[in-house]
Amino acid sequence: MAKLKVGILISGRGSNMQALIEACRKPKFPAEIALVLSNEPAAAGLARTKEAGIATAVLDHRPFKKDRPAFEQALTAVLEKAGVEFVCLAGFMRLLTETFVTHWRDRLINIHPSLLPAFRGLDTHKRALEAGVRLHGCTVHFVRAAMDDGPIIVQAAVPVLAGDDEAKLAARVLAAEHRCYPLALKLAAEKRLRVENERCLIDGAPAQEAALINPPPLMG
Repeated sequence: MAKLKVGILISGRGSNMQALIEACRKPKFPAEIALVLSNEPAAAGLARTKEAGIATAVLDHRPFKKDRPAFEQALTAVLEKAGVEFVCLAGFMRLLTETFVTHWRDRLINIHPSLLPAFRGLDTHKRALEAGVRLHGCTVHFVRAAMDDGPIIVQAAVPVLAGDDEAKLAARVLAAEHRCYPLALKLAAEKRLRVENERCLIDGAPAQEAALINPPPLMG
């Protein structure tokens, strides 16, 4: 079966992009990266992509400052010229309009460092610590026009530990992100995802009944 051709949009170092690259290197992984595209010419992730032998492109958003639709039309044109069928956002720091999201509907996913719908937006780790939550995490979801919104595909919960600061918590969440994003892409490439009534259903997913409790129950 032909592999799903994926485009990755980045603006910076591309940490989650690297996790996707490593997953796609595996011979049996059902997707391949056709293009990594950045809106920032100096994005560190571009060098890492070139080292991996993957095609790259740059589309600077600045010349389109007063015309977001034109920028997004150009984005789509570059992606489709490369044969991209499915798009992953990996630290792409531009808000996308409804027109772009609709064009790629259910073929556009993002990863966010919180257990959505909690802590949409920025500074998620700081806000989680301030709220005193016992569990934090990450979410891979289909993209919708509203910020950090859309049917949830994969989530991972990590404990918030005593003595955590933003850096420690962020590192723990990032490790979970690097596991969740390739899993979500694999499910999509295997055509196991269905969106019904804005909920994502996963064909053949095993039931997960174990609970993660923090702090763990005391013995005795």
